[in-house]
Amino acid sequence: MAKKKTYGFRKFINDVHLWLGIGSGIVLFLVCFSGTFLAFEHEIKDLFTEKMVVTPTENVKSITELTSLVKNNVDGELSRVTLPSNAKEPYIFTIKTSPKDRRGTAFYVNPYTGEILKAPKSSADGFMMFMFRMHRWIMLDVPIGRPIVGIATIIFLILSVTGIVLWFPKKVKWKNMKSGFKIKMNANWKRVNHDLHNTLGFYACIFIVIMGLTGLCWSFEGYREGLGNLIGAKIFNRGGGPKLEAKVSDGATISLEEAIAISQQEFDYEGDTRISFPNERSEFYNISKNNAASFSPVTSDVLTLDVYGNVLNKEYFNNKPLNVRIASLIKPLHTGEIFGMFSKIIYFLACLIATSLPITGTLIWINKMKKKKK
Repeated sequence: MAKKKTYGFRKFINDVHLWLGIGSGIVLFLVCFSGTFLAFEHEIKDLFTEKMVVTPTENVKSITELTSLVKNNVDGELSRVTLPSNAKEPYIFTIKTSPKDRRGTAFYVNPYTGEILKAPKSSADGFMMFMFRMHRWIMLDVPIGRPIVGIATIIFLILSVTGIVLWFPKKVKWKNMKSGFKIKMNANWKRVNHDLHNTLGFYACIFIVIMGLTGLCWSFEGYREGLGNLIGAKIFNRGGGPKLEAKVSDGATISLEEAIAISQQEFDYEGDTRISFPNERSEFYNISKNNAASFSPVTSDVLTLDVYGNVLNKEYFNNKPLNVRIASLIKPLHTGEIFGMFSKIIYFLACLIATSLPITGTLIWINKMKKKKK
């Protein structure tokens, strides 16, 4: 008499992996597929946009003159200016042209001639916006699509954990494990498909987990606040810096040139500088600078000046507590911008593998169903 098989832990993990994967496969495919394009969002847009290059000359117009020029020719509230370290790149002035224009519109200015050019639109803008909406809301209304993507992301995290458990053989020995590190390309297509799912999923797992844990910050506000409480630092801390007060001074207010000169003295290294002007909401100059020699192109040091030129706050990114640095890097950790092109390539490959997993996993299930029928 045949011995009846017991329903053990491994069988339970297999069933969880199988049915959650089948139930969420389409959503995960769409989210991961769009993510492969978004990994190189800026590069794709730049490819279809005319690159703006200026010819350096000895006569550089003052930043005050350029600011006045922009204010006189463009309607709206001037919020900030970005000064590139590369002399062949134009200055970028950001202007809120209307109340709806929350982030502002970029205007490129030639610092040598004063010519003002509105940021050219890329022919890829429409396509990338389609991919963005697919990635965030699977093309549905935000209140509907956001939780669907969030739930699918949670499922993907569970699939990653259960997948790793199933990757390990029943008997954990090196001779049993080593086949899980490679794809046997000379086998039949079913074995190749199994290896593509099993092996590639193993290699991409850690990056899928990072993308999933950070991605949930956009899906669920409660998760974002809970993660912030867990690490002890607020995530997406917009406008949540230290409370500052201008020092009382009988001196005259400083010019924009003087503010820039102070920032260059405080941060004596090469890098792009972004200056936010004083306004009704903030009476300070907020200056951030990216260190060209930094390990990451997305980190920056921050300086706050009052209108009299007093340094009220100075923060070096590398001197911040680890939890604060992690909280500020949630977005680049999710998008792959954390280490520039190197990490973008890795994330692109991980997203490509993640896109294939619902397909190869479904084929494995279909093959098993056929085998059972036979």
